[in-house]
Amino acid sequence: MITSVFKKSTPLNFSLVVFLILFFGFIYQIQDLAWSHSAILVLEKIGIGLIILASALITTFVTKKNDLSRDSAYSILFFLLFLLFFPSLFDNFNLVLANFFILLAFRRLISLQSQKVSKEKIFDASIWIFVASLFHFWCILYLILVFISIIAHVAGDYRNWILPFIAFFAIAILFALYSLLFNNDAINYIVNGVQTNFSIDYFTNDYQNAALSIYATMALFFIISIAMTLSSRPLLLHASFKKILYAFFIGVVIYVISEGKSNDLLVFTIAPLAMMATSHIEMPQIKLNQELALGIVMLCSLFAFFSQIIV
Repeated sequence: MITSVFKKSTPLNFSLVVFLILFFGFIYQIQDLAWSHSAILVLEKIGIGLIILASALITTFVTKKNDLSRDSAYSILFFLLFLLFFPSLFDNFNLVLANFFILLAFRRLISLQSQKVSKEKIFDASIWIFVASLFHFWCILYLILVFISIIAHVAGDYRNWILPFIAFFAIAILFALYSLLFNNDAINYIVNGVQTNFSIDYFTNDYQNAALSIYATMALFFIISIAMTLSSRPLLLHASFKKILYAFFIGVVIYVISEGKSNDLLVFTIAPLAMMATSHIEMPQIKLNQELALGIVMLCSLFAFFSQIIV
């Protein structure tokens, strides 16, 4: 029954998920109202909510525009459900914004398979990745996906290989100019961002650990599902699904190596995993299996969300 509600993308179920994103964000924020006494913090909280909402919409746009799913609302629903595993993201402006820019880059790279205006897409994606790296340095690893996309689609033109470097110099010049105008220590900022930390011992309670474990288990399930069924999918979409997998694993690497470790760093895996989950749920299969998959994800996400905010 649950799958039937979101099987078709209608204004009603789409609006429902949008409302739920804002609702859960509100539930999280009212746990501590200290921010309500500062106009700047109020604007920041509103900004985080709007950016998360925009990220969910981009995820849906990418899946539909590139025929990665049927005309359903599953992608935005799964984005919400996986977001609930990490409720503290509603407080993390830099990571939420960095992820938004990565999604803008990913949108351009996925559409590169059409081979239309390829240079503009490569340049735009590179720009967005470098902008994202200003908010979280290790987002720069997504440049790997840019070069993978070039190899897959437009490797023959040498100019495509130069575009990411042009984008780098453009952002570097703008960042240097910003630092000079506002007296920011650009070198120190970059050095701090390059810090790494491979230890995973940051949990402040068992529920964070449980959320990570459940999320990792679900991710493994959907990754295996995509890998095992890739050969049966249209050949035209193989490159797109591979990019989704690459994007997910790059997000995992960012989580593993980043300083200031927290579950929030897995934000970069949410959109790719939502796309994989959507692809799995839309596969021809027994209706009961679809209901079980979606039901389990919903129950686990609600448990992860409320167990972490109640503690």
